[in-house]
Amino acid sequence: MPGPMIDTPRGKIIATKGGKAELSWNVNFQPKWAGRYTLAQKYLDSEILRLSEPYTPLQTGMLIKSGTLGTEIGSGLIVWVAIYARRNYYSPREPGRETGPLRGPFWFERMKKAHGKQLLVGAKQLAGNGVGA
Repeated sequence: MPGPMIDTPRGKIIATKGGKAELSWNVNFQPKWAGRYTLAQKYLDSEILRLSEPYTPLQTGMLIKSGTLGTEIGSGLIVWVAIYARRNYYSPREPGRETGPLRGPFWFERMKKAHGKQLLVGAKQLAGNGVGA
Protein backbone atom coordinates (compact mmCIF):
# COMPACT_ATOMS: atom_id res chain seq x y z
CA MET A 1 0.00 0.00 0.00
CA PRO A 2 1.37 3.45 -0.92
CA GLY A 3 2.21 6.01 1.75
CA PRO A 4 0.89 9.59 2.08
CA MET A 5 -0.36 11.33 -1.05
CA ILE A 6 -0.55 14.98 -2.14
CA ASP A 7 -3.32 15.47 -4.71
CA THR A 8 -3.64 18.67 -6.78
CA PRO A 9 -5.49 19.57 -10.00
CA ARG A 10 -2.19 19.27 -11.92
CA GLY A 11 -1.34 15.84 -10.59
CA LYS A 12 -0.36 13.97 -7.46
CA ILE A 13 2.69 12.92 -5.49
CA ILE A 14 2.63 9.53 -3.81
CA ALA A 15 5.18 8.47 -1.20
CA THR A 16 6.17 4.80 -1.77
CA LYS A 17 7.17 2.22 0.83
CA GLY A 18 10.85 2.63 -0.08
CA GLY A 19 10.78 6.32 0.95
CA LYS A 20 10.74 7.61 -2.63
CA ALA A 21 8.12 9.82 -4.21
CA GLU A 22 6.27 9.19 -7.45
CA LEU A 23 4.92 12.14 -9.42
CA SER A 24 1.85 11.48 -11.55
CA TRP A 25 0.74 14.33 -13.86
CA ASN A 26 -2.92 14.87 -14.70
CA VAL A 27 -2.87 14.75 -18.52
CA ASN A 28 -6.17 16.64 -18.72
CA PHE A 29 -4.94 19.66 -16.75
CA GLN A 30 -3.14 21.67 -19.43
CA PRO A 31 -5.74 21.44 -22.22
CA LYS A 32 -8.61 22.24 -19.87
CA TRP A 33 -7.04 25.12 -17.95
CA ALA A 34 -4.92 26.76 -20.64
CA GLY A 35 -8.07 27.65 -22.58
CA ARG A 36 -9.68 29.12 -19.47
CA TYR A 37 -6.62 31.22 -18.67
CA THR A 38 -6.45 32.47 -22.26
CA LEU A 39 -10.12 33.44 -22.13
CA ALA A 40 -9.56 35.28 -18.83
CA GLN A 41 -6.56 37.16 -20.30
CA LYS A 42 -8.59 38.22 -23.35
CA TYR A 43 -11.34 39.42 -21.02
CA LEU A 44 -8.87 41.46 -18.94
CA ASP A 45 -7.19 43.05 -21.97
CA SER A 46 -10.44 44.10 -23.62
CA GLU A 47 -12.03 45.29 -20.37
CA ILE A 48 -8.97 47.36 -19.45
CA LEU A 49 -9.20 49.17 -22.79
CA ARG A 50 -12.97 49.63 -22.48
CA LEU A 51 -12.93 50.81 -18.87
CA SER A 52 -9.91 53.10 -19.43
CA GLU A 53 -11.63 55.03 -22.21
CA PRO A 54 -13.54 57.47 -19.93
CA TYR A 55 -10.28 58.22 -18.06
CA THR A 56 -8.09 58.73 -21.15
CA PRO A 57 -7.46 62.33 -22.28
CA LEU A 58 -9.55 63.23 -25.31
CA GLN A 59 -8.82 65.78 -27.96
CA THR A 60 -9.28 63.96 -31.27
CA GLY A 61 -9.83 60.42 -29.96
CA MET A 62 -6.59 59.12 -31.46
CA LEU A 63 -5.01 58.44 -28.06
CA ILE A 64 -7.92 56.15 -27.18
CA LYS A 65 -7.75 54.43 -30.58
CA SER A 66 -3.99 53.99 -30.21
CA GLY A 67 -4.70 51.69 -27.24
CA THR A 68 -6.79 49.46 -29.48
CA LEU A 69 -4.18 49.55 -32.25
CA GLY A 70 -1.24 48.90 -29.93
CA THR A 71 -2.77 46.03 -27.99
CA GLU A 72 -3.01 42.42 -29.09
CA ILE A 73 -5.99 41.15 -27.10
CA GLY A 74 -4.91 38.14 -25.07
CA SER A 75 -1.22 39.08 -24.90
CA GLY A 76 -1.47 40.63 -21.44
CA LEU A 77 0.26 43.79 -22.64
CA ILE A 78 -1.82 46.96 -23.04
CA VAL A 79 -0.01 49.66 -25.03
CA TRP A 80 -1.16 53.11 -26.10
CA VAL A 81 1.09 53.68 -29.12
CA ALA A 82 0.42 57.36 -29.87
CA ILE A 83 3.70 59.30 -29.79
CA TYR A 84 2.24 61.68 -27.20
CA ALA A 85 0.79 58.93 -24.92
CA ARG A 86 3.66 59.07 -22.41
CA ARG A 87 3.47 62.85 -22.12
CA ASN A 88 -0.30 62.69 -21.56
CA TYR A 89 0.01 59.85 -19.05
CA TYR A 90 2.56 61.52 -16.78
CA SER A 91 1.78 65.25 -17.22
CA PRO A 92 -0.90 67.14 -15.35
CA ARG A 93 -3.90 68.39 -17.31
CA GLU A 94 -3.64 71.76 -18.93
CA PRO A 95 -6.28 74.16 -17.55
CA GLY A 96 -9.19 74.60 -19.91
CA ARG A 97 -8.38 71.42 -21.90
CA GLU A 98 -10.53 69.02 -19.85
CA THR A 99 -13.09 67.08 -21.86
CA GLY A 100 -14.61 65.24 -18.95
CA PRO A 101 -14.27 65.01 -15.19
CA LEU A 102 -12.45 61.65 -15.25
CA ARG A 103 -10.05 62.33 -18.12
CA GLY A 104 -6.43 63.08 -17.36
CA PRO A 105 -3.06 61.63 -16.43
CA PHE A 106 -2.51 58.17 -14.94
CA TRP A 107 -5.73 56.96 -16.57
CA PHE A 108 -4.88 53.27 -16.14
CA GLU A 109 -4.04 53.62 -12.44
CA ARG A 110 -7.22 55.57 -11.77
CA MET A 111 -9.35 53.10 -13.75
CA LYS A 112 -7.73 50.21 -11.87
CA LYS A 113 -8.56 51.84 -8.54
CA ALA A 114 -12.20 52.27 -9.58
CA HIS A 115 -12.73 48.92 -11.35
CA GLY A 116 -9.92 46.62 -10.19
CA LYS A 117 -12.10 44.36 -8.04
CA GLN A 118 -14.65 44.02 -10.83
CA LEU A 119 -11.87 42.98 -13.23
CA LEU A 120 -10.53 40.37 -10.81
CA VAL A 121 -13.97 38.86 -10.20
CA GLY A 122 -14.64 38.55 -13.93
CA ALA A 123 -11.24 37.01 -14.65
CA LYS A 124 -11.59 34.52 -11.79
CA GLN A 125 -14.99 33.43 -13.05
CA LEU A 126 -13.65 32.85 -16.55
CA ALA A 127 -10.57 31.04 -15.31
CA GLY A 128 -12.62 28.66 -13.21
CA ASN A 129 -12.09 30.50 -9.93
CA GLY A 130 -8.85 28.60 -9.37
CA VAL A 131 -10.83 25.50 -8.38
CA GLY A 132 -9.53 22.00 -9.13
CA ALA A 133 -9.97 20.13 -12.39
